[in-house]
Amino acid sequence: MRSLAVFIFVVGTMPIILMKPHIGVLVFSWISYMNPHRLTWGFAYAFPFAMMIGVLTIGAWLVSKEPRKLPMTTITILSLVFLLWTWLTTILAVEPEDAWGYFDTYFKIMVITFLTLILFQTRERIVSLVWLMVLSIGYFAVKGGVFTILTGGAHRVYGPAGSFIEDNNQLALAVIMIIPLGRFLQLQARSKWISRGMGVALVLMLFAVVASQSRGAFLALAVMGGYFWIKSRNKAVMAMILAVLAVMTLSFMPPEYFERISTIKTYEEDASAQGRFDAWEFAVRVALERPLIGGGFRVIHNEEMCARHLGDADKCRAFHSIYFQVLGTQGFVGLFLFLATFYAAYRTGGRVIRLTRDRPNLHWARDLAAMNQVGLLGYGAGGAFLNLAFFDLPWHMVAIMVLLRIVVEKEIKQEAEAQVAVPEPEPPPVPGFEPTPGGAGAPARARLNRP
Repeated sequence: MRSLAVFIFVVGTMPIILMKPHIGVLVFSWISYMNPHRLTWGFAYAFPFAMMIGVLTIGAWLVSKEPRKLPMTTITILSLVFLLWTWLTTILAVEPEDAWGYFDTYFKIMVITFLTLILFQTRERIVSLVWLMVLSIGYFAVKGGVFTILTGGAHRVYGPAGSFIEDNNQLALAVIMIIPLGRFLQLQARSKWISRGMGVALVLMLFAVVASQSRGAFLALAVMGGYFWIKSRNKAVMAMILAVLAVMTLSFMPPEYFERISTIKTYEEDASAQGRFDAWEFAVRVALERPLIGGGFRVIHNEEMCARHLGDADKCRAFHSIYFQVLGTQGFVGLFLFLATFYAAYRTGGRVIRLTRDRPNLHWARDLAAMNQVGLLGYGAGGAFLNLAFFDLPWHMVAIMVLLRIVVEKEIKQEAEAQVAVPEPEPPPVPGFEPTPGGAGAPARARLNRP
């Protein structure tokens, strides 16, 4: 029944996508983030919904009257160059067959991201994308938060099977990234019920992050919480709220949780931490051996290279870090492009905040840019311990920064043009004088009215 319901819903969106291609981007993103077909047990579980919607969306866009031009900003150019670089490293990868499969997934993600940049250059569409991201990932977080409260934090929270966020650590990082976006939606809500509902959802998301028992997520949550406070409007009130939430969530967790978190101090004795160090060492050695192009996607599957650099092929495992993942697979050039893209996105958010500070009609963009910065910082902190360099969410958040700058600069330009178009008011007449007739363009003359 679930399989049929998902299939009917996706197929039902197709006529709308043909008329409005941007809806196709939303549906594709919903499938990518929430993976509704993975919540079924029938034919829909492995059905290629994303590919079907992606092809339909591109076709509908090509025959529509929607814009065709990709906005060429520093971020866009860096993203394009990085995509081309991953293509080159895939051609030269040490495990080409596995590498092409991974590149295919990343390529599709970036195609939709670039299509987002073209089709979502309005406030309404940007906000709709934010809602889609928060609701799709928030579904698992809210459900996990309720589960955590009911079970006293005795079990971990996981994401949808077969997705980027299936693992408890990866789901926790994705939730950390969308919590600030959820706060933005709460700030913009006109209905008190939506605002209160989002507030409850954010608290449950926090419970889900803690219940993941992810040490990387714990550190990322601490970093994000501090920066969230810095970006908040009322710092005194926000400090009290954050303190209450921290005490409330931690009080639900069992002693095993605190024992696990305490291993951060004794990482030398923890096998999982040592495995990460081995993976990071492998990434550095591969990059030094192939400094420009790295080993390509799935280099960790090459047993000969693993044995040569680590002494034991069994020590090779996921890089457990977005930075070492990019370094090992894309080399130093790829790492530079990756870091430059996200740095440019963060700086763009700062520019949006500066441009909108004294413009009440654009405060929504200021709030979204600030919360997006918080989310990206959480990604940068938590990503130091997880393999999510080629996940949809961070690239969509980068795209949102570009879109905000486009919308804000367009609005400011229109306001300036409107002010220039308004004619200067004519000066009041001087008593005793009257203008000499002459029509438009005649010299300004006046004669004294004599009695």
